[in-house]
Amino acid sequence: MIKAAFPGSFDPPTLGHLNLIKRASRLFDSLDVIIADNSQKKHVLSADERLSLMEGMIGDAGISRVRVVKWDSLIVNYCRENDIKVMVRGLRPLSDFGYEFELSMINKTFNSQVETIFLPTDPKYFVLRASSVRELILLGGDVSRMVTPEVEALLKERLIP
Repeated sequence: MIKAAFPGSFDPPTLGHLNLIKRASRLFDSLDVIIADNSQKKHVLSADERLSLMEGMIGDAGISRVRVVKWDSLIVNYCRENDIKVMVRGLRPLSDFGYEFELSMINKTFNSQVETIFLPTDPKYFVLRASSVRELILLGGDVSRMVTPEVEALLKERLIP
């Protein structure tokens, strides 16, 4: 059985994230979506909110063999504790590759058993970034093709005074 992990901050979870989860869930026997709960990083949405939204998106999409968890330590430690040997990372522009490649090499030094698999983003989500969604919300832009209505509503509640 091949178990994989898809870690991220998911602040907010987007339809691009969901697309990668759908695709990765077809490649592996199980997939753990890991919500990074880093208290040193400023998030718009709490880890519990991100977890709840992601679970809702996955459930609504009918994706099976996926669980969503919060984690507040090194992702490679989560992989070790859960016997996960594959980490999935999404790539958008070429500039993502340099960062993701370096991160995979760092992770390899902490847990040599974990292999990183890069999935290119679906073209319709190529320019989608969580930070862009937050900015568009602040500017009154339409984000309906980027996030679910639940994510949009919570972001508006949180970001718009």
